[in-house]
Amino acid sequence: MSAITSEQVRAARALIRWEQKELAAASSISLPSIKRLETSPGPLAAQTRTVDAIRAALEAAGVEFIPENGGGAGVRLRDRAGAPDEGLRPDELDATNDD
Repeated sequence: MSAITSEQVRAARALIRWEQKELAAASSISLPSIKRLETSPGPLAAQTRTVDAIRAALEAAGVEFIPENGGGAGVRLRDRAGAPDEGLRPDELDATNDD
């Protein structure tokens, strides 16, 4: 896995509305370590297994890491499988589909 930055981790948490304690629990990394790693700008200064655990937890929650590609590294939410449920159109409403 490639390196990720503290900025990407903070942005990823914001996308999925996680607090640091939720990332700590999901990654099995201590809360003080998460706080320390997010404080220093740039690539996470941690052992590979720690970075991999943080990345894996965020990816499992739906985050996709975008590599440096001229526009800067970033994060986004992964595309959800399948089309969203749009419900019934007004012309499809009748007594047979009332709940």
